[in-house]
Amino acid sequence: MRTSLGIWALGPMITRFVPVGYQPEHANEPMPQKVRRAVDGLGDLMDDYEFHYPGELNGDNLDAVRDALDGHGIACICTGLHTDPRFGKGGLTSVDPATRAEARRLTRETAELAGSIGANIICWPGIEGYNYPFQTPYAQSWDWFIEGMVEAAEICAKHGVKLFLEHKNSEPAMKIFMRNIGMTLHVIHTLRAQGVTNVQVNMDWQHLIMNGESLGEYAALLAAQGLLGHQHANSGWGTFDDDNMVGATAFMETLELALELRRANYGANGERLGFDLYPYTEDAVAAVKRSVLQWNFIDGVAAKIDDAALREAQSRKDAVRAYELVYAALGA
Repeated sequence: MRTSLGIWALGPMITRFVPVGYQPEHANEPMPQKVRRAVDGLGDLMDDYEFHYPGELNGDNLDAVRDALDGHGIACICTGLHTDPRFGKGGLTSVDPATRAEARRLTRETAELAGSIGANIICWPGIEGYNYPFQTPYAQSWDWFIEGMVEAAEICAKHGVKLFLEHKNSEPAMKIFMRNIGMTLHVIHTLRAQGVTNVQVNMDWQHLIMNGESLGEYAALLAAQGLLGHQHANSGWGTFDDDNMVGATAFMETLELALELRRANYGANGERLGFDLYPYTEDAVAAVKRSVLQWNFIDGVAAKIDDAALREAQSRKDAVRAYELVYAALGA
C-alpha cells in the first residue's frame, strides 16, 4: 500500500486561540521549502504528497513544488474553499449566486489541475453547512451541493481520475451538510443515478471516530460496494478533529480497520494510505514518522491474526474467542 501525506501537517499549527500558530516559525515558509523539509525528513517512508488548491498548490508554484518533491508524486489535490473568508456562509451552497459561482469555478479549477497531473481530488466540504436553526434553505442547499459535485466529477472523469468525498460533522461550519457516512452515500448514490460513477469515499479516521462510527465496519461496507477510495489516517480523543498520531488512541479500532483493509485487499488497485495529521506542539516530521511506524506495527499485528479462525468465531459472534485470537497476535 502506497502512502501519501497532507503537506498541511508541516504548517504553523494555527488555532482560534493562537492565530499565529504554535509553530509560527513555519507561517511564511514557501511551499517548495516546506515540501523539501518533508521529503528530506521522511525519505522513503512517504511515497507521495497531498495539497489544497489554490493555497498550497497552484499553477504558479507547481513546477517548483515538483522539483522539491524530488521524484515523489502528487497523490491528491483537495478543495480549499474552507480557507477563504468569502465562503464563510458557504461556497457551493452559498445563497448568493455570485459567491456560489465563484466557489464552483474554484472547484472546477481544482479538478482540472488534479486531472492534468493525474492526481485524484478530495472534496471535504467543511464550509458547506450552517450554524443556527432556521438559518438555511436546506433542500435548495443540498441541490446546489450536488450540482457542484457533478461538475467536479465530470471533469475528473474526463481526465480519468477520481473524486473522493470526505465527511465531517462540524468545523468550520457547525453543522456540515455531508456530516456522516450515510449522507456521503446519499451524495454518491444521487450522483450514480445521474450516471456519475467515478466518486468514492475518503475515510478520515478521526472524522468517523467523532461521529461514533466504526472504522472497521464502514471500511468493510464501502469495500463491498466498491466505494472505498482513500484513507486519511490519524487518531484523537473522539470529541474534536485532533488529527493526532496514528495509534495514539483508538488502538483496537485501528487494529480492526487494518484487518478489514487486508480482507478487502485495499491497496491492490492503487489505493493509498494518506496521513492527515495536525501535530500542534510536536515536531511535524517526527510525528509523521512515528505515525507511519506505528501504522506498520498495527498492520503487522493484523497480519498475524488467524483470519480463518476469526471468521469462524465471527460466524458465531463469539467475542471471547475473537479477542483470544487478537491478543494472541499481540503476543499474549
